[in-house]
Amino acid sequence: MPRGETVEPAEPGRVLVAGVTGVGKTTLAKTIAEAIGSPYVELDALYHGPQWSYRDSFLDEVAEIATTDRWVTEWQYASARPILADRAQLLVWLDLPTPVMLWRLVRRTIRRRLRREVLWNGNREAPLWHFLTGRDHVLAWALRSGRTYRELVPQAAAAHPGLTVVRLRTQREVDRWLRTLPAG
Repeated sequence: MPRGETVEPAEPGRVLVAGVTGVGKTTLAKTIAEAIGSPYVELDALYHGPQWSYRDSFLDEVAEIATTDRWVTEWQYASARPILADRAQLLVWLDLPTPVMLWRLVRRTIRRRLRREVLWNGNREAPLWHFLTGRDHVLAWALRSGRTYRELVPQAAAAHPGLTVVRLRTQREVDRWLRTLPAG
């Protein structure tokens, strides 16, 4: 997708933020929500039940959110992506370089673990030894799934002609783009 050739909705009210785990989707989504005056919905909190279990109400809650006029959330979970893309006006693709993503992910994971931060529904990060040895740890997952957005985002754009896609490849582009948002 070429840079600078997108025409964004004048007042986006339904916004998705796409990107690999740890790249900064949640932080960017919260910033966008505040800037445009739309509520932020954290999909991880809807998806994860106690002990990292799947919440059966997840897709119903996503569908309910999607029907409202204003929201900002992350574009993750294969089962939720089409529901959200059907209603979104804008998809912001946070496609930062792998070293930046890895630095952010490692820093976030270590901080959460050392502070024993409670995440969604009482969950916490896995022990740090799992960070280096676990096949399903968040770092391994990020490295395995990083390329999928290069397929998913163009597919979503083709399937949803009314969906504007903005691809941001550096933090400088992110900062510059945020300054262009209409105030909510």
